[in-house]
Amino acid sequence: MDQLTQLAPIDPRPAVGQSAPKALSRRAKAAIIVQFLLAEGADVPLTALPDDMQADLTAQLGQMRYVDRATLHSVVTEFADELDSVGLSFPGGIEGALNALDGKLSPHTARRLRKEAGVRQLGDPWARIAALPPDRLEAMVVAEGIEIAAVMLSKIHVAKAAEVLGRIPGETARRITYAMSMTTQVTPDAVDRIGLSLASQLDAEPPRAFNATPNQRLGAILNYSETQTRESLLQSLEEQDSTFAKAVRREIFTFANVPNRLKPIDVPKITRDVDHKVLITAFVSAETLGPDEQDAAEFMLRNMSKRMADMLRDDMQTLDTVRPKDGEAAMSVIVKAIRDMADAGEITLRPVEDIT
Repeated sequence: MDQLTQLAPIDPRPAVGQSAPKALSRRAKAAIIVQFLLAEGADVPLTALPDDMQADLTAQLGQMRYVDRATLHSVVTEFADELDSVGLSFPGGIEGALNALDGKLSPHTARRLRKEAGVRQLGDPWARIAALPPDRLEAMVVAEGIEIAAVMLSKIHVAKAAEVLGRIPGETARRITYAMSMTTQVTPDAVDRIGLSLASQLDAEPPRAFNATPNQRLGAILNYSETQTRESLLQSLEEQDSTFAKAVRREIFTFANVPNRLKPIDVPKITRDVDHKVLITAFVSAETLGPDEQDAAEFMLRNMSKRMADMLRDDMQTLDTVRPKDGEAAMSVIVKAIRDMADAGEITLRPVEDIT
């Protein structure tokens, strides 16, 4: 495409199909190359060219009728020679440079350069929008008009669209679903304009220092805190901001949450990665704690192989007592193994249930 760009500048001179090679304009030569490649069954991605150049090439193809073999051979040879002589090509322009350096520059620098040059981020805007988390999509849907919201939900994955729709108040959700019945006549250009407009809103948002939400960050910290410390801080937080405290509790995953979050089929995967002694210590300690910890230990024993469960139960009988600190440390090892497997995609935890 870079070579076609060089071959196809706007040239007011008319092209004559049977002229000698030297009399052909560069635009006509580019048209010959394109037609030759198409005739050979090659995929010619003309979308990489600017819109005006695509239009010029199309018009040139429409004007030409045929060329003789000598002219075709001469033009193809010239094109091949130009390709062979190229040592290094550059993207051309600040927009091309930014796209070539995508992921290599710091996000802050890339945003600043795009803003200064008036260059928007390339790519399908709907792909960017569809990749947003459900809570962010919910905010966008609520902020936009009903018709725009209907188009948005029609363009994202159906599973995510259903989740977003379930988060929206009933009356608004009903209006959006009705509006979707009237999107039959929406043109592709209109959908593209809506996508670009929504993507420009994303580009205009100020950068954030943290990717995770405050409740996610605090929940991750409290996951590794001692039980007494964690409960004390949560009780204090509930007195100051009960809504935020509730959101933090949803992010916390402790040993007591194992039955609600871990799938029974994944229990053997965890027990294979956790030391036998750690399992015994955690399960014995759980018997001295509350019913939630006891249920978690029983859940794991019930869903591993019978042979391993019997072996663990026998070994638990030989362990009289466990210091609370050692028991909590053992439970933390199990929880960390579960989280590591979930982060690696080896297992999938059940969605966090609402805490009332």
